Amino acid sequence: MNKYKLLTPGPLTTTSSVKEEMLLDRCTWDNDYKSITQKIRTQLLELAGASPEDYTTVLMQGSGTFAVEAVMNSTISDQDKVLIITNGAYGERIVKMAKYIGLAYREYSTAYDEYPNEEEIRHLLKEDEDITHIVMVHCETTTGILNPIEMVSKLSKEFEKTLIIDAMSSFGGMEINVPELGIDYLISSANKCIQGVPGFGFVIARLEKLMACEGNSRSLSFDLYDQWKEMDKDGKWRFTSPTHVVAAFSKALDELDEEGGIPARSARYQNNNRIVRERLNKIGFQAYLPEEKQSPIITTILFPNDQFEFEHFYSFVKERGYVLYPGKLTNENTFRIGNIGEIYEEDIKELCTIIESYLGVKE
Repeated sequence: MNKYKLLTPGPLTTTSSVKEEMLLDRCTWDNDYKSITQKIRTQLLELAGASPEDYTTVLMQGSGTFAVEAVMNSTISDQDKVLIITNGAYGERIVKMAKYIGLAYREYSTAYDEYPNEEEIRHLLKEDEDITHIVMVHCETTTGILNPIEMVSKLSKEFEKTLIIDAMSSFGGMEINVPELGIDYLISSANKCIQGVPGFGFVIARLEKLMACEGNSRSLSFDLYDQWKEMDKDGKWRFTSPTHVVAAFSKALDELDEEGGIPARSARYQNNNRIVRERLNKIGFQAYLPEEKQSPIITTILFPNDQFEFEHFYSFVKERGYVLYPGKLTNENTFRIGNIGEIYEEDIKELCTIIESYLGVKE
């Protein structure tokens, strides 16, 4: 067993009690197990501030990308057209999905360190009346930028578009009131801010919209509508579910509540991010993003100089108990530090001390 902690944006460091839930084998047909699925679905709606009269939760096997593709595949018909807002690799991955599925789409792209521009999007929506859906990544894990969900929400309401939000790296770690924002589909994953382990994604869907998606899917496995219809009966997944992961996630949800819910967890993540930025800035590591654009989820750090060797640095830090994340930019040399998971102030301070020792800097 490794002894290091993951400072990554998921998979991430989990509690011993979450891991222990995976020591038991469970039957997918058993009522006790199906009740765990139903409990999870209810708790996720509560975290979203959503009523079961208006919204439902659908769990989908696979990574978060699988859940995003299920939404794109099932909710956008051949008669629809989607506007995909991108400023990072995960938004660009959605464009790739649209191409594979054969969707009509339009991409609106900005630089990785820039917000989408409201007036430019407004112009696109006025110009292209065929657009029926808007999709955007809330927290782009590429950089850690926190995209303006309120602005896009306002535009989707104004132009009466279906709004899809990839909240993979933000849901559970930041307050997102789904009904208030008018989000029709919010997508996230078990191994992010709720601090479970990888194995399934989930979709919080407006019932009215989801019920209109029957027959849209071009795929059996990625049919969000059929998954919902089966799951809504008694909690049974259509195909074999990741039973160990589901049980662990149920425990992780309970631990989120015990911590004080999303406000308490968000405060912890923000504190982790603040310490990283402040301590590393003092020794010559500049953050890629300005503070006002930075999410509390993951921090992208620029290499301090041209001689900096990430692999050597990575090994040095890992040998001392922490695993970092390589950069995902093409125009800048960076690495990333995840602020989420079972990571606390003392961990972040220890990490910063390790990095200082790597550079030969005394605190």
